[in-house]
Amino acid sequence: MNDFSLYFSTGWFHIISTNALDHILFIIALAAIYLIGNWKQVLVLVTAFTIGHSLTLALSVFDIIRVKNQWVEFLIPCTIIATAGFNFFVKDFSPRSLRLNYFLALFFGLIHGMGFANSIRFMLAKDQQLWLPLLSFNLGLEAGQIVLVSIILLSGYLLVYKLKLKRSWWVMGLSGCCLLIAVQMAVERFPF
Repeated sequence: MNDFSLYFSTGWFHIISTNALDHILFIIALAAIYLIGNWKQVLVLVTAFTIGHSLTLALSVFDIIRVKNQWVEFLIPCTIIATAGFNFFVKDFSPRSLRLNYFLALFFGLIHGMGFANSIRFMLAKDQQLWLPLLSFNLGLEAGQIVLVSIILLSGYLLVYKLKLKRSWWVMGLSGCCLLIAVQMAVERFPF
């Protein structure tokens, strides 16, 4: 149980931390086009991200894939840029027109998973079974993402439904902030 709580809290703080700005920005950009009535779709969306994250995290921990850390750190803000940029082209917010987001979340989760692989690899003992640490880490990550998405959806509810802000302004405002910060991150992390 100690291992479970250790890795769960590691996953939790991987998203709910001031050091997790790139992860937080990605989740904000991903959820920006949804409102509270879409909570089931957003739950599936963050779960798709966690699945992608889990796959490359496991493959990296098992040393099946390795990507230079500076490239991963550069690609992570690029995923934010792409996701936030995609939001500027969304005109129809119906679930059917947003299906591409599930694939983006899964694919970009693969990139984000490589970002934490080195850290978790050092935490694991050589003879330790990996399924419990990986499962508990990803459950903590998922719980943190659900809390973050809940805050985004509730904020959107207050601003769009209660204060009557145009939905497109909400989407563009969130996406624009994420985009600007991510561009700065990408420039700072450029691997050359």
